[in-house]
Amino acid sequence: MDYFKESLKKHLEMGGKWEIKPKFALETKDDLSIAYTPGVAAVCEQIKEQPSTAYQLTMKGNSVAIVSDGSAVLGLGNIGPEAALPVMEGKAILFKKFANIDGVPIVINAHSITDIVNIVKAIAPTFGGINLEDIQAPKCFEIEEALQDIGIPVFHDDQHGTAIVLLAALLNASKVINKPLEQMRVVINGAGSAGIAIAKLLKCIGHGTGICVSVKDILICDTVGIISKQRTDLNPHKIKLLDFCNLENKSGTLKDALVGADCFIGVSQGNLLNRNDIKTMATNAIVLAMANPIPEIMPDEAKAGGAAIVGTGRSDFANQVNNVLAFPGIFRGALNVKAKRITEAMKIAAAHALANMVTNPTEDNILPNPLDLSVAPIVAQAVANAAIAENVVHL
Repeated sequence: MDYFKESLKKHLEMGGKWEIKPKFALETKDDLSIAYTPGVAAVCEQIKEQPSTAYQLTMKGNSVAIVSDGSAVLGLGNIGPEAALPVMEGKAILFKKFANIDGVPIVINAHSITDIVNIVKAIAPTFGGINLEDIQAPKCFEIEEALQDIGIPVFHDDQHGTAIVLLAALLNASKVINKPLEQMRVVINGAGSAGIAIAKLLKCIGHGTGICVSVKDILICDTVGIISKQRTDLNPHKIKLLDFCNLENKSGTLKDALVGADCFIGVSQGNLLNRNDIKTMATNAIVLAMANPIPEIMPDEAKAGGAAIVGTGRSDFANQVNNVLAFPGIFRGALNVKAKRITEAMKIAAAHALANMVTNPTEDNILPNPLDLSVAPIVAQAVANAAIAENVVHL
């Protein structure tokens, strides 16, 4: 099937993927008086007296704004807000399907950090959470950080959703090859939002949850090569990576980094590696090549190079590393307990919950099926429990 052709056809036929439907009947004058004036005044007065009741009396308790400026869309790059809208609509229907959350697509014609932060703060009273999506690095880091004190969870899925599912995959892959994460040297190619978030989660920076895992070392590469202290072209976010990555201060290319590595994680671009590169890695290497639509190396090529476990971002291969395994359950759990933010402990709890859903991991089965409807409730419960334990909930 030509998915590109069929997608265009279906979007034109349906006029997009998302719509609003009323919950109240509007058939009689009584219906109108209850849903709108005069009855709605009592609801407004109740919320004025007790603002927290907005979670029960309005859409706030079950809604997430999906906010994007269209500056880093799906590997398509900076295509602008209108062109990003189909992706945000897609996110909205995934929220509804897997977690019964009302995701509201909001694409904005704003580009500066200050403008985006101010817009999100202004619309926050409507929603129980904010899902930042497809915003360029490094500004996405500063935007998310600036929004952590607004009283509702703000979560950049391109960073943390990817990192959480990746950690779950790696937890189970380590069981299959019988090598603890603490003994692994990991190479990440791609130092954008996803790559940096993955590195931080694998090292659990500044966090002591008791269930935190930490790999032995991480080499992270960008388009120039290994991020090292010798480099003079690094932005502040890449420089900060050197606090916990590349402990031996190695330099060189991606292929240099792979020599002896236990795991390759790709969040970059397709067709970068071949079987000979994989042969330089450690025995029973793990290859998680997540560039879309073409991974950094195709699974059969990676296996030919000796990889024991291969995952991609694609649904037509085994071990799909897909954000839909994470974000619906994370927001469901956060909304259920009226969380103020999403913490490192909540992310790690989500990763462990995901990993534990695969009771007997194998080389071709290290993650749950992305279409498994039981995933989101299990992740939600783990996230909710972690939020309560950290006391980051509205009482």
